Amino acid sequence: MTPSPRTLFDKVWDAHVMATRSDGQALLAIDRHLLHEGSFHAFGMIDHAGRRVRRPDLTVAIADHYVPSRGRDRPIPDPEIAAMVSGLAENARRHGIRHFGLDDPGQGIVHVLAPEQGLTLPGLTVVCGDSHTSTHGAFGALGFGIGATEVAHVLATQALWQRRPKTLRVGIDGRLGPHVAAKDVILAIIGRIGAGGAVGHVLEYAGSAIRGLSMEGRLTICNMSIEAGARAGMIAPDETTFAFLEGRPFAPKGDLFARAVAAWRTLPSDPGARFDREEILDAQAIAPAVTWGTSPETAVPVTARVPDPAGEPEAGRAAQMRAMLDYMGLSPGTPLEAVAIDRVFIGSCTNSRIEDLRAAAGVLRGRRAAVPGLVVPGSGPVRRQAEAEGLDAVFRAAGLEWGEPGCSMCVGINGDLVPPGERCASTTNRNFPGRQGPNARTHLMSPAMVAAAAVAGRLTDVRRFGEP
Repeated sequence: MTPSPRTLFDKVWDAHVMATRSDGQALLAIDRHLLHEGSFHAFGMIDHAGRRVRRPDLTVAIADHYVPSRGRDRPIPDPEIAAMVSGLAENARRHGIRHFGLDDPGQGIVHVLAPEQGLTLPGLTVVCGDSHTSTHGAFGALGFGIGATEVAHVLATQALWQRRPKTLRVGIDGRLGPHVAAKDVILAIIGRIGAGGAVGHVLEYAGSAIRGLSMEGRLTICNMSIEAGARAGMIAPDETTFAFLEGRPFAPKGDLFARAVAAWRTLPSDPGARFDREEILDAQAIAPAVTWGTSPETAVPVTARVPDPAGEPEAGRAAQMRAMLDYMGLSPGTPLEAVAIDRVFIGSCTNSRIEDLRAAAGVLRGRRAAVPGLVVPGSGPVRRQAEAEGLDAVFRAAGLEWGEPGCSMCVGINGDLVPPGERCASTTNRNFPGRQGPNARTHLMSPAMVAAAAVAGRLTDVRRFGEP
């Protein structure tokens, strides 16, 4: 009997199911467990239960959320943050876990560090106490965020009960236009299906436009899957994936790598595999985008105008739009390119890789920013590569600050905040009220678009600056 065609998700999920309960939940084996400073709750739980970490060799601790963006040569001034950073180091030491602390040359944002170290591999299950663990799906892995109790469960058992999600394929064919980046692609997808459009689903991104992206671009796409409500996002591994992984510190070596690639080639969705839903977008219709509201689903082409709630027939949606515009301080009908900004931020697990920094520097080179801003690379290796290429000098010459690797102003829990009432052009993934600080107003966009906004002092179409 010929087996039924299966999706990429089906193959990875089925390979990790160890048991199934009567209610349909499956016990999944977990291949990689990534921890950050916020994991202290889970360590407290297993300590209280008298348990040890089941598989420290499959567990990695990374300091990233609370770490300072400046002054790493001095003690962390905030005692609470200092205790969290040192506590992660101590928990890792007690349990024999590989720890990427502030003194480690590989330290960085968890979702930047794990891929570049070769810890994320096709076909693996990857979990972390962070919603943007969907990032790792760019390699054909199943990555998803988990809560503190689940973190403790994985620490103790290296397994996790989960309910099988549905599947949603997003196909994008065609050639992306000049200055249209992966960030614009994912914003267009979220704008199409909505912030809750993929709830209960795993997204698979496919089509020639997706295959044409670098690994950095694919990581950006999968990173923001959660912003559409998805449990995870996945892209089938291919030659681009294999070339990226070869030689990475934790990736297989020599003959093991060749054998791994042979196995990874079997992962892409089979011809005729059925998805619960499908969406199709035309790559040529995607433009450089910005958000006008307090959700990524408010992404529109930068050449558009602020929408008018009066034209929205659904009363609830119209009220939501009015609340967003009130918070953002925008008036209906205003051209988005007329909206002045106060500062910029380039960084986060969405857009802090070397390709992102090159794109921003390409716009800023030889120009001066009209507003202040902060550029934070995603990891130590990214920072060193950027400095070797002179990108840090470009940012500094433009008047922007060059920081140390970490989450920084994306979530602001390390003290990097947008002042109240100010408007920030940001490469981050979320723009809900207060995300970058109390009463901060965030416009999401690509690194090149943020650089263009920095130069113009307002939201602006990066295509006005010429070819990339």
